[in-house]
Formats: sequence, structure tokens, C-alpha cells
Amino acid sequence: MANRDPRIDAYIAKSADFAKPILEHLRGVVHAAYPDIEEGIKWNCPHFMYDGKLVCSMAAFKQHCALHFWHGKDVVGETHHEGMGQFGKITSVKELPSKKELVAYVRKAMALRDAGVTRQRSAPSKKPPLECPADFAALLKKHAAARKHYEAFSPSAQREYVEWITEAKTDATRQKRIATALEWLAEGKHRNWKYQK
Repeated sequence: MANRDPRIDAYIAKSADFAKPILEHLRGVVHAAYPDIEEGIKWNCPHFMYDGKLVCSMAAFKQHCALHFWHGKDVVGETHHEGMGQFGKITSVKELPSKKELVAYVRKAMALRDAGVTRQRSAPSKKPPLECPADFAALLKKHAAARKHYEAFSPSAQREYVEWITEAKTDATRQKRIATALEWLAEGKHRNWKYQK
């Protein structure tokens, strides 16, 4: 098909073997709903657009895939799944609603775009003050370049590092993350620097 973006072909090809049939299925469903849907890559994952406006996206991770509708609550209703999107962590095509149901969701999302509906954003929740872990703070004191950049970062950028370190499940992982954080901070890199343009 002429409206298929080769970057999405490449994205699917480099995905894990379990993810390829899921991504192909989701892409097929979107095109079944609207053959002329526009494809593109945004935020490093495949997106589908109607009249230049985002309708939905799909993504592959190490152990699961995700399908996300831009107007999620209005399209699918309230969902409570772990992971990105309205269908949770997808590991098989069998975990998805039927093709007919998914096509209906895509068409509903497009109708919302036609109607000019904007996405409702909830008010950001107030996060508690940032508390730097003692072991990380002690090493930051000794590492001047890393400390300088860390202190210059916004509270949210600092929080990304602190949460990454404190969410480690083992002490070995925590120590490895602290060492990596110090290295990246010394270079002035944010926690998710790989994904920034």
C-alpha cells in the first residue's frame, strides 16, 4: 500500500519475535478501519493519524506491546491496566479484543477527531518533596561534575534519577544505577537522554 511508512516496516522488523505478529495485526486493524490512514513515527514509536491528527499508536517493548488511543477514555472507556495504552501489556494477539471491536474503536477515535473533541487532561498531582537517598547524596558530594549538573537540573529531572535508583529491586542493581547516574550526570545528561532529540 502506498500510504505505509517504511519506518514502521523497519520498526516491526527490529522488534522482538513475539511482538511482530502483534504489531502487524494492529497495523492491519487500523488500515481495515480506514485504508487511507496516515502513518508516522512520533516519540520513537508508530503512530496513526487522521487528517493530520493523532488517532492511536502502538509500541513494542522487551516483553510486551501496547496500543494507545489518543482519546483513550472516550474511545475505550475507563481502563485500569498496567503499562502504556488501554489494553495493558500485550504479549499475544489473543489478548486483544476482536478485530471487529478494534476496528470500531479506531473509527470511534476518528469520529472524535472529526468532531473536534480535545483530550481532557487531568490536573497534575502534587508530588511530595524530593528526597535524595543518602548513599546517592554521599557519592554526589564526592563527584563535583555530577553534583554540579544534578543541582542545575529541574526538580522533575532530579526526581527521574532518584526514582530510577530507589526502584531498583536488588542492591546490586541499585549500585549499578548509581554508578551509571554519576557517569551520565558528569556528562550533563538527563536520566532519559537517549530519548531526547
